[in-house]
Amino acid sequence: MTVRPEAAYARLSRELREDILRGRYSGDTRLPTEAELAAQYQVSRQTVRRAFHDLVAEGLVQRIPGRGTYATKRSGEYLRQFGSVEDLLALSEDTELVVLDPLRRLVDVEAAGRLRLSTDVVYRTSFRRVHQDVSFCLTTVWLPPDIGARLIDLPQLRASGAVSDATVIGLIDKHAERPIAEAEQSITAVAATEVVAGRLGCAPGDPLLRVDRTYLDTDGDPVELAVSYFRPEHYSYRVRLRRSST
Repeated sequence: MTVRPEAAYARLSRELREDILRGRYSGDTRLPTEAELAAQYQVSRQTVRRAFHDLVAEGLVQRIPGRGTYATKRSGEYLRQFGSVEDLLALSEDTELVVLDPLRRLVDVEAAGRLRLSTDVVYRTSFRRVHQDVSFCLTTVWLPPDIGARLIDLPQLRASGAVSDATVIGLIDKHAERPIAEAEQSITAVAATEVVAGRLGCAPGDPLLRVDRTYLDTDGDPVELAVSYFRPEHYSYRVRLRRSST
């Protein structure tokens, strides 16, 4: 599988997006100008303009004629926008992983089937993702046996209550033979069950977003199945839609 390099405008919009979500630019702080960013990143002003266009479309910035580009003021709730594997890796920058169920080996026919395994044995762990003591995501991860065996002794996943800034895909990237190249995902609106509500800190029946992701390595082999439950106010998904060529 060939991994296409990230376009210059996409890299710029991703880095600006991360800076905004980390709070580097508040609602009253001007972002660098097109000329300043073009010089800093050694790209054309058209590239900068296209990156700004993406951020405007996402509602992250507003462009004020004669004054410049400013981050949109937010209500104070933590919000993460996900549109790439890099966005998911960036969770390690300002959130913590709190282990609920340590990584362990077990038999799970359904998960093994979704991972396209020839065995029913998988490794599983569950954790909460926390930002400033607020739980915004509950995730269960299943791994193929070879990947699970590589991660089983890592302190980030070994004990209930362990806290770290790790992401499982980041650990896979570091310890597996091949890095993660892409993810297949589906998003469904669901009501919180009693179990999920208890672990996520919401009320049973509250609306949640269930996000199923299967991560693939550079050979196209599944290396992780993750099922996450997000509070809607903390999750934003972005995708670029193009017309097919005729």
